Amino acid sequence: MTKRPFSQVDVFSAEPGLGNPVAVVHEADGLDDETMASFARWTNLSETTFLLEPTDPAADYRLRIFTPGGELPFAGHPTLGSAQAWLTAGGAPATSGRLMQECGIGLVELRRDPSGLLAFAAPPLIRSGAPDDATRSAALASLGITDDDVVDVSWVVNGPEFLGVLLRDADAVLALEPDFSAMADAGLAIGAVAPHAPGSTVGADLEVRGFVPGIGVDEDPVTGSLNAGLARWLVGAGHLSAPYVAAQGTALGRRGRVHISPDAERPDEFWVAGETTTVIEGTVELG
Repeated sequence: MTKRPFSQVDVFSAEPGLGNPVAVVHEADGLDDETMASFARWTNLSETTFLLEPTDPAADYRLRIFTPGGELPFAGHPTLGSAQAWLTAGGAPATSGRLMQECGIGLVELRRDPSGLLAFAAPPLIRSGAPDDATRSAALASLGITDDDVVDVSWVVNGPEFLGVLLRDADAVLALEPDFSAMADAGLAIGAVAPHAPGSTVGADLEVRGFVPGIGVDEDPVTGSLNAGLARWLVGAGHLSAPYVAAQGTALGRRGRVHISPDAERPDEFWVAGETTTVIEGTVELG
């Protein structure tokens, strides 16, 4: 067994403990797939990541991302949390002001936004548009709602296979009581979203919930990949405009806040930003 540096980072909340934690194993080169998967099952967090030397010369580091149920090609809060861990451990980007992560979907760019928050560039959607009728029906049934409750439905896949469901108001999102068994049986991961009323004191424009029973986590506290996909869909379809702030985790007692902003030079591209706070540092024996 080898002692390796370890971090646990809380992401998407200004109050540590109220965002979404990610476990980060540093210097993970040499670990095999089963060891990584086994450790992710043991942490039982929505994601556990492993920092490795890059194979792409354009990248600063390589990241592998595991849920309790398997590996993901990309995920948002692990991207921000792992970048925070890498920088805190002394990582120095090759290009000042820019960080380049290599992961399953390729290269993902990160930077500090104007307020100082870490932000990643929203990956392109690799699947979008309306689902077929059977998938739509299964999704709505698993959420316990009908077509009358829904404004729009679309795939928002940028790695994780999320189906976005736009409801009429934030209260409807918070009231959802999904049938997770039905959702998992249908092979669905669902992101429910709706606007808060104008003048709301919540401090956010949207309410989001991410349901992912197929990976061993019924509801993810705060989901960067989902919010990145929702931004591309909702702004592109004219349902809202950016910049905006999305709240997530409310139903779980968390206070996640995801900041979405358009790129200054490419308004159809988006940055996804949030607070990142290292709450645990130490070592772990693995491999």
